[in-house]
Amino acid sequence: MRLILVGPPGAGKGTQASHLAAHYKIPHISTGDIFRANLKNGTELGKKAQSFMDRGELVPDSVTNEMVKDRLGNNDVAGGFLLDGFPRNTNQAQVLAQILIEKKMPLDAVLELKIDNAEIIKRLSGRRTCQGCGVSSHVEFEKPKVAGVCDKCQGQLYQREDDKEEVVARRLEIYAQQTEPIISFYNSIGLLKNISALGEVAEITKRAIAALG
Repeated sequence: MRLILVGPPGAGKGTQASHLAAHYKIPHISTGDIFRANLKNGTELGKKAQSFMDRGELVPDSVTNEMVKDRLGNNDVAGGFLLDGFPRNTNQAQVLAQILIEKKMPLDAVLELKIDNAEIIKRLSGRRTCQGCGVSSHVEFEKPKVAGVCDKCQGQLYQREDDKEEVVARRLEIYAQQTEPIISFYNSIGLLKNISALGEVAEITKRAIAALG
């Protein structure tokens, strides 16, 4: 099974990616993991990415594309893969299509996790992170026993900058501008399958497996 998982920030992509990868016994490939591995190992691509980051610039698509191409050359993808966080725009989607043609690894499906913006804002802006151990809780869905105090280590809970409502709204705007066009791209070639990302984690996973057949 060769899959791409797409959806807005807060849709639960990371959680579903790990469950689906385990179910299909395929590697879960996230762009974050690829970047960290290249930076940690000091690869040529990692050094190239670091040079942009050191200047406070975004790593260009060309470098990201090369990192993904390199990762898809590893032996563990012979039986399939699940891509999470890539492609993020139509340029990356077109480059990926070419890479997969060259490697004779056609995609089976692109799974979209669908969820309303209002629900995402409620999910993310209500999240609180422990300053001590980093564990997350939620003001509505996973309330700590004592308000503002971590259940695990009694550290102070705080709201991360990227969880603030106005920042979440901006992230959703960027997603709509840059990433949503790839959904139309994959729909036009018959690869798109979408499911609701509302409900319990196990329930969403069952929906995804059913949609993927």
